[in-house]
Amino acid sequence: MKPSSILRNTLLLSGLIGGAAGAAALPAPFAEQLNANYPAIETLYQDLHRNPELGFDEHKTSARLADLARKLGFEVTTGVGGTGVVAIMKNGPGPVVMLRTEMDALPVQEKTSLPFASKATGKNAAGEPTPVMHACGHDLHMAAWYGTAKLMSENRKAWSGTLMLIGQPSEETVHGAEAMLKDGLFKRFPKPDYALSFHDDATMPSGTIMYHAGPFRASSDVVNITVFGQGGHGAVPHEARDPIVIASRIVLALQTLVARENNPIDPLVITVGSIHGGTVANIIPDQVKLSLSVRTFKPEVRKRVLASIAREARGEAMAAGAPKEPLVDVQPGTDSVYNDPELIGRMVKTVQGAVGPEFVKEMPAKMTSEDFSQYGLQPGVKAVLLHVGAVEGSRLEAAKKAGQPLPGTHSPQWAPDFKPTVVNTIKAETAILLDLLAPKK
Repeated sequence: MKPSSILRNTLLLSGLIGGAAGAAALPAPFAEQLNANYPAIETLYQDLHRNPELGFDEHKTSARLADLARKLGFEVTTGVGGTGVVAIMKNGPGPVVMLRTEMDALPVQEKTSLPFASKATGKNAAGEPTPVMHACGHDLHMAAWYGTAKLMSENRKAWSGTLMLIGQPSEETVHGAEAMLKDGLFKRFPKPDYALSFHDDATMPSGTIMYHAGPFRASSDVVNITVFGQGGHGAVPHEARDPIVIASRIVLALQTLVARENNPIDPLVITVGSIHGGTVANIIPDQVKLSLSVRTFKPEVRKRVLASIAREARGEAMAAGAPKEPLVDVQPGTDSVYNDPELIGRMVKTVQGAVGPEFVKEMPAKMTSEDFSQYGLQPGVKAVLLHVGAVEGSRLEAAKKAGQPLPGTHSPQWAPDFKPTVVNTIKAETAILLDLLAPKK
């Protein structure tokens, strides 16, 4: 039996997940209020989509979220971790629950043909102009965040405790959460007992709430390797030390780390996404540069494989008689997202009651990364990241039958099916918050 199946059976036996029996639906007034609030939510979404900003440059976006939260009665602080927003509503005794949204967009030129498509530009890390697009759904996340905040503000008699709303910068670089924490997020403000976030997904029908207990999203690190050789004429390679050949050997050796040094049941991905060296066909260059993406779930696997990458690079250079060892530069990214299993069980039951059991599905873990992981690593914080399907069901089914993949997140054509996706996200977020912040009887 698969580990995920064992975990699921354990949760079923404990009554933590399963049918929606005992899981109360949202109170009737909430549905009416959500319907009334929807036009403003959609307008916000379209405006955010039309005006995206890159990581740590979300000045207008963060100001917009801060203004909306203030009008709802939250105590708002801006500039946390750069452009981060913290909005606090203290509403009597009870736990502290955090709801996070990301604010940043991607350096992508939009090709959706939407009437509110982005024509915005920004500057990349090198200071060069680049088109900018919300190609990962953070605009939808922010719209849902606002819609949920409005419902919670309008219904303060239904809950007790402290609601903490976070507008996080620069998730795409996986350094925004870290920046907010370093700026005292959980010291200057109440430390949450629970942390929650949602992310749209291209693999399931619109409005489907998806969950996975335990390790869910992989850690991510970048490794840059500079291979040194001895340049020369391409016609007399024996008079040189060819770094292109050394680099090629390294590329193949790295996959052997996955195939022969790693336990097959411990996921590991090493992708060489960039390799640069040389200028013309008949010149052997002095050096070659490689850039790697390394993704794992377990900290011990992560530590071991990063050391092994350096070892393999040095070994191949030594075998080829390179003039000096390669330079291996590890740029730490973010840790693996871990969804607290007990909290997942509680949330699943709650969400089933809010959106219907047919809209709640278990999903596999993903090798993509999310810096939401940083919140759950803080002592005493139980964290859960859920996904929500964002593709119209019949369109998804037709694509599967045809064997043709649809545009997904990070695609210049990514356009989530907004209304059913955002409505069920708001319902799920609100139901979870009401459950976690339920007044004690």
